[in-house]
Amino acid sequence: MSSILPINLDHLLHFQGVESARIEFKASWDEKTTGAQVIRTICAFANDFQNLNGGYIVIGVAESNGAAVLPPKGLSPAELEQAQQWIRGRCNVIDPIYQPVLSPETIAGVHLLVIWAPGSQTRPHQAPESQEKGAARKFFIRLGSETVDADSKAELKTQLIQLTARVPFDDRRALQASVHDIRETKVREFLHDVGSGLVDEQDTRTLYRNLRIAEPVNGHDAPRNIGLLLFSQNPEQWFAGARIEVVQFSGDPAGNVLEEKVFAQRPVHEQVRECLAYLENLSVRLIQKIPGRTQAAHWVSYPSLALREALVNAVYHRSYDGEPEPTKIYLYPDRMEIISYPGPAPGIEQPHLDGLAPLPPVPARNRRIGEFLKELKLAEARGTGIPKVRRAMQQNGSPAPRFDFDASRSYFRVTLPAHPEYQSILALQDVAGLRAVGDTAAVLRRLKEAVEQNPASLSVALELAREYIARGDIHAAESLCEHHEKAQPIGNPAALFTLIAGAYLDQAKTSDAIRWLDRLPMLDTVSDAFDAAIQEKRAGRYERAHRFFQAAGDAVMGDVKALHEFAQVKMKLADKQHPRSRQGNPAIQQRFLREAKEMLQRVVQMEAPRTRHAWAWFDLGRVMKDLRMPAQDIRHAYEQAANLIPDENRFKEALARMAPQQ
Repeated sequence: MSSILPINLDHLLHFQGVESARIEFKASWDEKTTGAQVIRTICAFANDFQNLNGGYIVIGVAESNGAAVLPPKGLSPAELEQAQQWIRGRCNVIDPIYQPVLSPETIAGVHLLVIWAPGSQTRPHQAPESQEKGAARKFFIRLGSETVDADSKAELKTQLIQLTARVPFDDRRALQASVHDIRETKVREFLHDVGSGLVDEQDTRTLYRNLRIAEPVNGHDAPRNIGLLLFSQNPEQWFAGARIEVVQFSGDPAGNVLEEKVFAQRPVHEQVRECLAYLENLSVRLIQKIPGRTQAAHWVSYPSLALREALVNAVYHRSYDGEPEPTKIYLYPDRMEIISYPGPAPGIEQPHLDGLAPLPPVPARNRRIGEFLKELKLAEARGTGIPKVRRAMQQNGSPAPRFDFDASRSYFRVTLPAHPEYQSILALQDVAGLRAVGDTAAVLRRLKEAVEQNPASLSVALELAREYIARGDIHAAESLCEHHEKAQPIGNPAALFTLIAGAYLDQAKTSDAIRWLDRLPMLDTVSDAFDAAIQEKRAGRYERAHRFFQAAGDAVMGDVKALHEFAQVKMKLADKQHPRSRQGNPAIQQRFLREAKEMLQRVVQMEAPRTRHAWAWFDLGRVMKDLRMPAQDIRHAYEQAANLIPDENRFKEALARMAPQQ
């Protein structure tokens, strides 16, 4: 027998696609105890106080610490049959009469009974508080994972009564359309995606009724709005504004539109998926090494989880009842705004959105959309979206999100600020454009603005420091470096130190350069190690240069410039170990020379500019001469250098000093 549940049983038992508050487990069946509890809970689910579309009762599965105890003990065939007969008959005591969906299931070889009690269209319902004859009838509702008596609190009973005959718009009948407007292929795709046994139902009418996307009306079946929203080709044909619009604005003062993208003419959940993929493709991923850690820090311009939660909530909680405005997404250089219409339900105020107070249990605007999105793993438990957006932004290192609405509650807006480093990337793109048109004054102004907006950004600080140095103002670069350090950047500022040291070396101010090199923090990237090694070499501190090259590890062997510079450092250190030196060590000298020779032989075989190859050949000849290698090998190296740069006097002189070949 095929399952008639709209959700996969295994997912149900593990709270996947449905909140735990909408599931109640019963370890066994006993009509005197379990039976009374089941009737009260069915009544509560039918009243659907929070518009979550009721819930499920699973009989035959025990619960421990809020989770199902698996494998389940199950029910005997006799207990299964008895429970179904008793529940069907006893539901007549619910007023108005309400019948849930009873689905016998089998898992791990044992029998279970799953009761699906969707939200009723004839609420509110009452049920006896016990099985005793003449027991008082009361209104039962679900608050969290508990079935409670609404009569005990006047405000809860008042709110429930106000829901009388008020069916959420997405669960109402769509009399203006036909069931033929529902695409059966899309229904079956959905059921396949969520793993529902309903996919095996061959009769289309039965399938639609069991999924509750259609119902009988005057001798024929009519679709419900949810059926058209999720399973028609173009929901906007019946619901104006049932689409998502994305608009990307430029960073110029005029705010010109760069691109517009519309997601329409497809079911709302497909719109969500396609829009998310589009936004994630626009998002930039950054990776940066953090000192003292073995792993790099990863962040994106907008974290995927925050995007998903904000967009799904906008589609879930917006109105489709005569609301002509689409869900809108505005992309600015420094932020993203996701706007839905109208604003939040009454009862939700700004402190709830700011995290200063817990969200109140107000009814959801749409109960079926949220249910389907959860089953598709696009949405999770209700009330968790805003905290998840806030947490995702914090974990990404992004500024806090903002949630707001106007006094008339005409809209609800989620603002996601871009990650600071993403803003830096956009600033550097602006600078590149300004340089291309020769606007040097605007270049400096834009870089200063970017540093002011994000003083912890290393990339912007480096670019501004380069600009200062290019203008001959090293002191401004030094001040910038001091300011950057105080901003407590995540990135390692070593590149700033070596940049300033290099500028001083260009002016032959070695002592000033050394002052900055002595302040170098611990290096944790290959590029930082390369830069530090090269500047130390220029400052004549070859031992320190050698250590930095070694710190770069095997990466040196793949970088032709670094490899050549490293070889030259070894040549300098070999000179210090010459036997003529008081503390010279011939064995160490020979080791440095052999290592330099191997590196230079690799350099001349690597792809490199002509000048680099020429000087590498020249250095190789010098090393081979110090190693007392055959004269023809030394001459060959000098000849290779001279052939590459014929006018270089040092190459000519080296060849002239060689004894004539015999």
